[in-house]
Amino acid sequence: MLNFHYNIPTEIYFGKGQIENLGPNLKKISDHVLLVYGGGSIKKNGLYDKVIEQLGANGISYCELAGVEPNPRIESVRKGVEIVRANGITAVLAVGGGSTIDCAKIIASGSCYDGDPWEQVLDKSKITKALPVVSVLTLAATGSEMDGFAVISDLQKNEKWGTGNDITKPVFSILDPEYTYSVSAKQTAAGTADIMSHTFENYFNQDKGAFLQARFCEGILKTCIKYAPIAIAEPENYEARANLMWSSSMAINGVVSYGEGAAWAVHPMEHELSAFYDITHGVGLAILTPYWMDYVLNDDTRWRFAEYGKNVWEITQGSDEEIAREAIQKTRDFFRSLGLPSRLSEIGITDEHFDVMAKKAADGGMAYGFVPLDAEDVKKIFRNAL
Repeated sequence: MLNFHYNIPTEIYFGKGQIENLGPNLKKISDHVLLVYGGGSIKKNGLYDKVIEQLGANGISYCELAGVEPNPRIESVRKGVEIVRANGITAVLAVGGGSTIDCAKIIASGSCYDGDPWEQVLDKSKITKALPVVSVLTLAATGSEMDGFAVISDLQKNEKWGTGNDITKPVFSILDPEYTYSVSAKQTAAGTADIMSHTFENYFNQDKGAFLQARFCEGILKTCIKYAPIAIAEPENYEARANLMWSSSMAINGVVSYGEGAAWAVHPMEHELSAFYDITHGVGLAILTPYWMDYVLNDDTRWRFAEYGKNVWEITQGSDEEIAREAIQKTRDFFRSLGLPSRLSEIGITDEHFDVMAKKAADGGMAYGFVPLDAEDVKKIFRNAL
């Protein structure tokens, strides 16, 4: 197991009615905040009113940035920075899913930076100071409620990049599974694929000594496999929503990645799909993951895929090679059972941009992954997924 520094400073208020902790705790941080949210679903489900009530009851004034996109745009970040600076705002409150929280994080850092916030997206070392961020989560998917990462797009340039810093981790996050009851079946499925992909990116590495982290990963994967179908069939099943929500946080808050190391592979490839086609992140991950698995299965990686098959899918018969291949097929079948597409052509993607997409993805550090990949490898995976 590799050396590591454990630090997850985000406080979590998990469960029913935890919105009551928003106002008193936010007041300790700021009395003038920027409220950031997306397309308006929080107004339909009543969460917006509860947030405003919490702000008012605790003497916290606010400005709003509404309409944050599913793949948050740098334009929204810039608009948020302008509002912060024009109004003397001292904290950012994100109410929504990962896209809203990601946008809020870079608004928080961009407001403390002299240059354009896109520079911080391209170079995370430029994130050296940030306003406090607080989040109220409404979608189990990205885990942004408990990490310092953010992914921002500039679709005019067909670019989507991840950035972040420990200082952009939310100070505290409210996680009430009831606020995910209104999440559609499609979004629930895509969110589950995102959670599982975060877990896969950490699980598939060559550090055999990180035994405990691997078992954590397998537990998260089994939880998603058990509860995603239930949440889709019974949207107001609290147990299912709660387990998915906590899995979202645990998949990427560092617990399953500390002590091991490998560059992520499927996420950089999917970021290129979203950058060129603006698709739902989890949908792209669900399509690409089994094809990546097929491509990197070899004599050196078979051990991990066999563990995955035995410990997650409970496959007990066959050689390690047979178990590995059956596990990959079960992964593909599971995503399909959630109603997710299994080929890029199903969502209108062609090979038109594969050359440039593959190069940009490979330049993101994939040479240091579970299996080192270059641009040609990435292009082959894209083609296999067509």
